[in-house]
Amino acid sequence: MDNVPSFCSPVSSEENGAENGDSSSNEDGLNDAFGDLAALPVEVGERRPTCLRCRRPQKVCLCPFLPTQPLEVSTCLYIVQHPAEESRVLRTVPLLAACLPQGKCNVIVGRRFNEEKHPELAAVCRDSRTLILYPGPKSQNLDELVQHQEVGTGKHNVIIIDGTWSQAKNMFLKNSLFHLPKQVQLNRTLSSQYVIRTQPSNICLSTLECAAVSLSILEQNDDIQEVLLRPLKALCSFQLQHGAQVHHSKEHLLKNGMYDKPMPKNKRKIKRMEKLVTDHNVCPR
Repeated sequence: MDNVPSFCSPVSSEENGAENGDSSSNEDGLNDAFGDLAALPVEVGERRPTCLRCRRPQKVCLCPFLPTQPLEVSTCLYIVQHPAEESRVLRTVPLLAACLPQGKCNVIVGRRFNEEKHPELAAVCRDSRTLILYPGPKSQNLDELVQHQEVGTGKHNVIIIDGTWSQAKNMFLKNSLFHLPKQVQLNRTLSSQYVIRTQPSNICLSTLECAAVSLSILEQNDDIQEVLLRPLKALCSFQLQHGAQVHHSKEHLLKNGMYDKPMPKNKRKIKRMEKLVTDHNVCPR
């Protein structure tokens, strides 16, 4: 009840008494009007036909930019997706899944996960071959682990959290299962190609980009990264040609005096904004 809009100012009892005579007739009129509106037929808009492979509308299908055959990889990806991502139009996970064999890109939607409701995911988290891609003080560099053979050359499972950075952080902290696998991060100097969506910093990557880099490292095949990024580049190019704007990262906007939103008053948020400008090594956590 604290968030009552200012235009909903309460009416005093005296004013209410003076207007009682008119209120009943007004209410009857409103009821009639709403009744007429409710009786109107509802027009259900037809959904555009969707490509079954890339999940894009058929008129803007990206299948020509996908590999003719799914990429052969030994690594299994587990994309743990925040529910809000399902409703986003420009998602990258469907493109990722379209490039890989069935069973190699598993999408699990939710906020909270436990052994009882998600036994398969729990088993994956307990598997010694499983890695979770999430930056932090305990996170090890994936490139270095492979170079020093601290990660075997056999089959791996990689868990990637799909959501905004705040959503991903919340999901990681509040799901104890995600603290079981070895925590890794990427250290390649790769700027995001996903320029139609704002990233916190210049080195933060989309889910598809994270998967592309991880797979190329674990499979020791740089061509995988190139093939997986091709449909993402095509998506961004098409959107830019049809009116979309390039979204610079918050880090870029802050450094160049282009950030036009009000600065936060919360000290923790201010500190996080400052970190975007000063910390060049990892994405914000």
